[in-house]
Amino acid sequence: MNAQGWPYAAGPPPSRREPSPKGTNPLIRPSDRFETWIRRFLMLVLVLGLPVAAISAGLTAYESSMRTVQTQSAERHEVTARLVSNAKGVTADGKQRAQVRWTDDDGTVRTATTLRTEGTPEGATVRVWVDRNGAITGPPMNTLTARTNGWFVGGMAAIGVTGGFFAARAGTHRVLNRRRYARWAAEWDLVEPVWSARFRR
Repeated sequence: MNAQGWPYAAGPPPSRREPSPKGTNPLIRPSDRFETWIRRFLMLVLVLGLPVAAISAGLTAYESSMRTVQTQSAERHEVTARLVSNAKGVTADGKQRAQVRWTDDDGTVRTATTLRTEGTPEGATVRVWVDRNGAITGPPMNTLTARTNGWFVGGMAAIGVTGGFFAARAGTHRVLNRRRYARWAAEWDLVEPVWSARFRR
């Protein structure tokens, strides 16, 4: 294309527009800046709050479980009992109820019903857990269960904080969009008559 055909050949070239200073973009709305700061704040809460919540919740659950371990270990002990008779009925896991008899440390003979593996003959010895009152109970909680509870509760706390972060961010975005759409609708009600009048002849 020759110089005569170039639209700006007859005059000086257009001046280059200087870039706007950072943060003064006229297209950025106040709601955009507010949303940006909210996202930064939520990200800070996520980065700092997630490990704190997970560790504190996990440690609290672990310490509570360990207190239960210590209490049950002190209150329960294992004794050797003898199978004296079978009871009717089989549980869902294939075990059968049976009566057992044992002698406490103070010489008291006790009889109770417990679960045994099906096929165990009468007169066989079994190990059962009893409490301070001599009643058959389950084995005490162990440290592995306490650690598992701590990890589980800590993981659930981390998931909860993460879910709260995404829910808060999505909720903020949704509320701001509703306000933006409402403002756009109000401004369009003012501009549309003037805009459409240009095409009316």
